[in-house]
Amino acid sequence: MMAVPLRNLALPLVERLPQVRGKYRPCVAIADLVWFRVGGPAEVMFRPADRDDLSDFMRSRPRDVPVMAIGVGSNLLVRDGGVDGVVIRCGRGLSEISVEGDLITAGAGALDGNVALTAQQHGLGGVEFLSGIPGTIGGGLRMNAGAYGREMVDVLVEAEAVDGEGKLHTVGPKDLGFRYRHCSAPEDWIFTKAVLRAERADPAVIAARTQEIRDKREATQPVRARTGGSTFKNPAGHSAWQLVDQAGCRGLARGGARVSERHTNFLINEGGATAADIEDLGDDVIARVRALTGITMEWEIKRIGALPGRGPAGCTEAQA
Repeated sequence: MMAVPLRNLALPLVERLPQVRGKYRPCVAIADLVWFRVGGPAEVMFRPADRDDLSDFMRSRPRDVPVMAIGVGSNLLVRDGGVDGVVIRCGRGLSEISVEGDLITAGAGALDGNVALTAQQHGLGGVEFLSGIPGTIGGGLRMNAGAYGREMVDVLVEAEAVDGEGKLHTVGPKDLGFRYRHCSAPEDWIFTKAVLRAERADPAVIAARTQEIRDKREATQPVRARTGGSTFKNPAGHSAWQLVDQAGCRGLARGGARVSERHTNFLINEGGATAADIEDLGDDVIARVRALTGITMEWEIKRIGALPGRGPAGCTEAQA
């Protein structure tokens, strides 16, 4: 196994990074960017100008510096200790959406809902389910996101990604090993775009289906709360929310975090929660379900960063 180089802390990280056309920002408060509104700072945040800027950065970055990509933080829990290294946020430079025939090309930073809306405007159906997923295309690829009976694997033609060495890869769905809420792409791959196949349909039918999804989501999920989306994966043959409910966890609280009364597969920051409150509550729910049923649920929310006790190098609480 190749040894990982020790981190050089002699200089502030931002001074060791290669020149880019995008933007670096040190000590960014990720809590302002994620839906839970909790978590410590990112040591450095990088917003690439475009795919080539991201590729150049990955090729030239110091190899002792950890790198992690995030989207809009809709299904993400950042721990209170923050995130060391560089957090890459694929935003405007990777968010273009275009349509050619029945193919939709979307950058990894494009919002799922905007892709669904663009398809609707072009009379294309089959991707309405994206309107029920509050994330980005890149995040959808990484976890094979799905809702209301369809998943990313059902519509993906090909995906593009940049690896840890800055090399570009274009692959099909079979290459990504998709299964329920899982993608087998290497961890160092950062998705940059996807090509999705839609189908011609009556615009009125598409609009009605999209509205149906939105109405159902509004009626059944705490969409206006500080939450991270579906918390646990559905175990085979079971619904996570039903298992949580059966274990008596509806409304269960830990600090400022609570299991949603409306939908028990959602954890909510009631306003004063820490990331530790949310994670401890989730682990408590898993333990209670296991004790009652023997089923061990898995987190669907991605958890990143360090536990409380220290922030990233060079970041003080005031800076964060």
